[in-house]
Amino acid sequence: MIEADEKAPPRLPDAVDSIEDSQATSHLSHAHEGDLLTVLGYKPELQRNRSLFTLLFQTLAIAAIPYGEGGPLLSAIYGGGQLSIFVGWIVVLVVDECVALSLGELASRYPTSAGPYYWSFQIAQRGKTLVSFINGWTWLIGNWTITLSVNFGFASLIAATVAMYHEDWEASNWQLLLIFYAICLISLVICVFGNKFLPLVDTICAAWTLLSILIILIALSVKADVGRHSASYALGHYDTSLSGWGGFTFFIGLLPAAYTFSAIGMISAMAEECADPAIKVPQAISLCVPVGGLAGLFFILPICFTLPPLEDILDAPAGQALPYILHTVMGTPGGGLGLNFLVLGVTMFCSISITVAASRATWAFARDDAMPFAGHLARVNTRLGVPVWSLLLVTTVQMLLGLINLGSSSAFTAFVSVGVIALAISYAIPISMSMWYKRSQVSQARFNCGHTLGWIVNIVAILWIGFELVLFSMPTALPVTAVSMNYASVVFVGFLAISAVWYGLYARTSYKGPPASDGL
Repeated sequence: MIEADEKAPPRLPDAVDSIEDSQATSHLSHAHEGDLLTVLGYKPELQRNRSLFTLLFQTLAIAAIPYGEGGPLLSAIYGGGQLSIFVGWIVVLVVDECVALSLGELASRYPTSAGPYYWSFQIAQRGKTLVSFINGWTWLIGNWTITLSVNFGFASLIAATVAMYHEDWEASNWQLLLIFYAICLISLVICVFGNKFLPLVDTICAAWTLLSILIILIALSVKADVGRHSASYALGHYDTSLSGWGGFTFFIGLLPAAYTFSAIGMISAMAEECADPAIKVPQAISLCVPVGGLAGLFFILPICFTLPPLEDILDAPAGQALPYILHTVMGTPGGGLGLNFLVLGVTMFCSISITVAASRATWAFARDDAMPFAGHLARVNTRLGVPVWSLLLVTTVQMLLGLINLGSSSAFTAFVSVGVIALAISYAIPISMSMWYKRSQVSQARFNCGHTLGWIVNIVAILWIGFELVLFSMPTALPVTAVSMNYASVVFVGFLAISAVWYGLYARTSYKGPPASDGL
């Protein structure tokens, strides 16, 4: 256990105290960090080479504002246009910050790469082994599919960008699949052989993202080839005729913003690669939403003010609205290509960062003998310093699921939806359990929100997650066809069925859960 003075929990409103606590503990040696990890039941295997800033940069790289909002932007067009884009962004920032703070408390109390399934195991008083197994597989499904959605969205962006120069060309399903496979393999190679450079990559990503947003802001505002809208139109235009959902249309427009911040909890998988994770990991999680949200406003506002007719955007190549918007507003393929190149760069960084986080989550779950071939998946390559087998599994799962695209034009929507759904459920389990036991564990965390604010953010987080589960299970537009159907629930249930079979055949008798611990 740690000393009593280290246990004194800084309340979130006293932000200065939290920062001072972080600075006061920054001198902790790697040996001491190893002792703290031992308290949580594990031995140190990964290099602690990340700081608060590189953790925050990685979290922002995973959010990838221009891609996170721009990739599924077509949903916001169906969702009514400017009102859904602008107001929806503000609404999602508020509710997702509640999720971030709720996760931050748990990550502070139990700072390991195991994440949500470890948290639920420690909090539960009955049935903890089964609960953690379900939570762990849900967490894993979310990690794999949200990573898949980034890489598949990246492939779609590339195809849409090429279509700007060749208007008579449209990527076939198999061509899109090959582009997607290339992206997966490139990310795999970088993550396997470039581990020591990845904190620098995250820092470069933060600078690239900021520069991209500023350039897009200036370029769209100055060029505005299809005209500029009035402030009332740019921030309040709302067309309910496109989706077929009537009065519910606005909520369909929340999908891009919700997707952007859906993976903020994945950074908890990096807890064993930074010093003082009980403070730095929750700080990175809770800062991601306000920092990313502010930057995102400078990205979405010029789009709202210069947006082409909504009906035209619906026919964008590869179902990607952003390349079409940039191309149309700039007035030339060259201008659109220049801005799209910036977005593609952000997406490449996102692919790397989210693949790293997903591999660490996979490795941690295998370390607790919860997966087939756990012995291999839990092995860290001593020369490269990474769990190579876990990285290979993450890539293989993505490439297999990518085959869905050969049979459905809504594959990207399914990947986005199942990733968000699975991550949301994996967040909800430990948060709701913490509330059930009256926040007795998180109240002792070094980073916590205090009694009143803590209950508020937990309740809002659970209500928002419940609504997300409904929202991301729905098709974007009506009427629904076999091709446009949202297959997220099918993919999610399929994964759960596989995990249930594994539990019945092996894990029911062999899986004992993660090591028991009182936390830090």
